[in-house]
Amino acid sequence: MAPDKFAGTLTAVQAAAAIAEGWRRTSPDDAVVLLPLADGGPGFLDVVEAALGGRRAPAVVTGPLREPVAAAVLLVDGTAYVETAQACGLHLMPEQARDPRRTTSYGVGELIALAVAEGATTVVLGLGGSATSDGGAGLLAALGATAEGPEGLDVTALLSEGTSGLRSAHRVDLGPARRAVEGVRLVAASDVDNPLLGLRGAANGFARQKGADDAAVMEIEGALEHLVAVLGRRPDGKDPAVALGAGAAGGLGYALLHLGAERVPGIATVLETVRFPDRVREADVVVTGEGSFDWQSLRGKVVSGVAEAALAEGRGCVVLAGRVEVGRREYAATGVSGAYAVVDHLAEQGLPPEAALDDPAARLADLAERAARTWGG
Repeated sequence: MAPDKFAGTLTAVQAAAAIAEGWRRTSPDDAVVLLPLADGGPGFLDVVEAALGGRRAPAVVTGPLREPVAAAVLLVDGTAYVETAQACGLHLMPEQARDPRRTTSYGVGELIALAVAEGATTVVLGLGGSATSDGGAGLLAALGATAEGPEGLDVTALLSEGTSGLRSAHRVDLGPARRAVEGVRLVAASDVDNPLLGLRGAANGFARQKGADDAAVMEIEGALEHLVAVLGRRPDGKDPAVALGAGAAGGLGYALLHLGAERVPGIATVLETVRFPDRVREADVVVTGEGSFDWQSLRGKVVSGVAEAALAEGRGCVVLAGRVEVGRREYAATGVSGAYAVVDHLAEQGLPPEAALDDPAARLADLAERAARTWGG
């Protein structure tokens, strides 16, 4: 049982427990193994700590609206693991306050600085679940980047004000930020492979789910285009804006790539850490899931990583989700053997989709019970 979180309702740990409970109703003799996962977003640190142990270095950092929030860096043998959502996650904000034009990634830069101060020579950052769309400008400012306006005025503070202030920056000096992480290997473990700009970029692809309307999306896209024009290419001549994962976590991937980071798929990092292929070989079937099984699920999320691993070992992979919004032909190509939706199960009972929220764990357990009739022992 290797699900992701069901955003807004169940953590990955709670989802795995609910699936196991329902499965055992149908197949009580099955040996059920719980292995909740994360793709770099919320829960990343818990999953890594459960697999590797380590020491947490706690900190109070700047939250998405510049309020203090509690966070931590996990230290394991010279490597620091950072869950960026702890500093700029969407879960830190009430729904009515969400506006990705105003939110900052400054706290993520503070966590990187903490990791370096703790002696880490490698910093692995899980990207995902952010409330931000600032292209990582706040992160860069926290590490020492400075900005000037059209008349040479210092506008560095605007880098940490969300996208709303980015157009005022006509020159940005990344030198201090690069020196702050000199000699440190940065690894950006992103949950998606989207570029920074365009129809699949940070604004068009994800800003609406962070509280932006169509006008705000256009405003954010324009601000990010301006940031790209100001920052230009890296010293090696590469353009981070078009790189895979640049649009992850509201553009945090873009900022990290400017600092020389290596981008890796978040779920691949987690699966390697927990030795997932070894676990799959010992299983007959793998069950995964998330709140909405949609097109994003097939682009570097937990479900796609689990399905790929199951396919490689010749094991069946079943997806349980609140909603299933991709067709069988689409998901079968990724290694998913079957997909079941809570809302469809409720509809068969004459219940509305809203009933899924009455008791999410119970609804998911009921769905697992049904799936086990086909896939259980």
